[in-house]
Amino acid sequence: MAYEFKLPDLGEGLTEGEIARWLVSVGQEIAEDDPLVEVQTDKTTVEIPSPAAGKVAQILVEEGQIVPVGTVLVVIGEDGATPTVAEEQPRAEPAPQQEAAAPEDAKVRATPLVRKIARELGVDLASITGTGPQRRITEEDVRTAAAPAGEGRREPLRGVRRLIAEHMTRAHREVPAVTWVEECDFGGIDLKLIVPLTLKAVAEALKEFPELNARLEGDEIVYLDRYDLGFAVQTEQGLVVPVVRDVDSRSLDEVDAEVRRLADAARTGQLKPDELRDSTFSVTSAGKLAGLFQTPIVNHPEVGILSLGRIANRPVVRDGEVVVRPVGYVALTFDHRVVDGARAAAFGLAVIQRLQNGESPA
Repeated sequence: MAYEFKLPDLGEGLTEGEIARWLVSVGQEIAEDDPLVEVQTDKTTVEIPSPAAGKVAQILVEEGQIVPVGTVLVVIGEDGATPTVAEEQPRAEPAPQQEAAAPEDAKVRATPLVRKIARELGVDLASITGTGPQRRITEEDVRTAAAPAGEGRREPLRGVRRLIAEHMTRAHREVPAVTWVEECDFGGIDLKLIVPLTLKAVAEALKEFPELNARLEGDEIVYLDRYDLGFAVQTEQGLVVPVVRDVDSRSLDEVDAEVRRLADAARTGQLKPDELRDSTFSVTSAGKLAGLFQTPIVNHPEVGILSLGRIANRPVVRDGEVVVRPVGYVALTFDHRVVDGARAAAFGLAVIQRLQNGESPA
């Protein structure tokens, strides 16, 4: 008996996912709970185990395709059983009425979406050798064939990079952002604790400036009473923002331990979906790669993000004398629909004051 495995509801209100990588192949015998497929959502990559044991009869969705929850992804069954409803599964987008395949096109293995792209780009599918499962022709195959000679390699925008592109486009389109910058003397703190100390300083300052710990929903500003702060981590797959919960009520040691745990999980691809959602404000620091300062992009639907520039010994004037101090620039980007410039500047100065005073909350 065949088992049709559908893309499950991954929570968080997600309605679709991208098939990032198949971990099995057609004809392979698998056991229940064996790794089956990696699915990329707008939060993270999730490895889904097989819900049943048997032989992989069909893989119905190619790597790189985005499909809605409930789509049949793979058929598992004895003796290579095949489904009878494979053609009825939902697709990532409504497909236009397809033209009947020409006789020379009958043996081409490609989805209706790939065929549509090929027609738009003027690519003869019969001339392409597919690289997908069961030698299916993928979108990448078509676009590679369509690339004029001498223009280099082309790749579809996929996975984390696609999600970043969509997120940044939305942020630029919807948020009238302004960036405020000021210098900070970091001589009073242990730079090994710069991220947890900054998170603690931000959480305390947010209590004084609640409009920066808020969201704009329609014609209402929602002031949040929790302090769940995201911090940016660069990984091989791209930038992710894990969330430290209840920063205001945790000790510095607890925040430091959680930052380290989440950063390690991010770099090894082991973050859970709920460790990437519902932050109320974000902090980013690129360390030695940070440059003098940045103009960070607001992590929608938040209304503010704070970044730390590169900290280095620089000459500054103190008490009328030029001295060398570890100085860096703090930048705050904020949604001007919710936060006034004066309030944003006062918030930034409140964070800097805590850092310059070397405050290490217990």
